[in-house]
Amino acid sequence: MFVAAALAASVAAPAAHAQTAAPPAGSAARTLLVVGDSLSAEYGLARGTGWVPLLARRMSEQYPNYQVVNASISGDTTSGGVARLPALLQRHQPAIVVLELGSNDALRGLSLQMTEQNLRDMAQRSRQAGARVLIVGMQIPPNYGRDYTQRFAEVFPAVAKAEQAGLVPFLMDGMATDRAMFQADGIHPNEQAQPALLDNVWAALRPMLEGDQPAD
Repeated sequence: MFVAAALAASVAAPAAHAQTAAPPAGSAARTLLVVGDSLSAEYGLARGTGWVPLLARRMSEQYPNYQVVNASISGDTTSGGVARLPALLQRHQPAIVVLELGSNDALRGLSLQMTEQNLRDMAQRSRQAGARVLIVGMQIPPNYGRDYTQRFAEVFPAVAKAEQAGLVPFLMDGMATDRAMFQADGIHPNEQAQPALLDNVWAALRPMLEGDQPAD
C-alpha cells in the first residue's frame, strides 16, 4: 500500500484556472474535459509539466482534432465536482469527460456512499450531455482502517461498471511507494512522476479514442 503522499490533500492550495490546449485552426474540434483535484491541477509544479498538459501535448500530436480543457481545482471533492459540472458541460460540450475526484473525500473521512453517488451523478450527467466518461481510481493508505481503505478502492470500479465508463484502476500505479516521485510535502507527485501518471491514464483513455481518427 502506498504512503500518505498518495492523497490529493485538501491543504491550502490555490485553485487552478481552466487551461485549454486548442486544436489546429480549421479542424473539427472535440473537447476532452478533465475535472479533478490537485493531482490534475499542477499543484506545486511548473505550469505545463503536469500530466494533463502532457496529455494535451500527446493528444495534439496523435488526435489533433481534440482540445483538452483542464477544469481541475486543488482541494476539490466529489461534491464540488457535482456543483461545478453542469456549467462545465454546458460551456465546453465535451466528447470525453475524465473524472479525477474522490481523494479529498477520503482525506476528510466523508461518507463513501456519498462519494460513490456523486461520482455516479457526474458520470450520468456527462453521458446525458453526450460525453464518454473515464473514471480515475485512487487508493488510500492503510492507516485509515482496512475496511474504509478497501471500500474506498472499490468505489471507482463500481461506478465505472454501473455507469458504463472507462476506468483507470489506480492513478499512481507503479510509483505510489516511491518517495522520490513526490514533492517535499510528501503529498503531491513531482514533475518526474507526471509522465507515469499520464501513461496510467492513457492506457485506459486510448481504447476510448479508437473511433477517432489518429494523425498519420
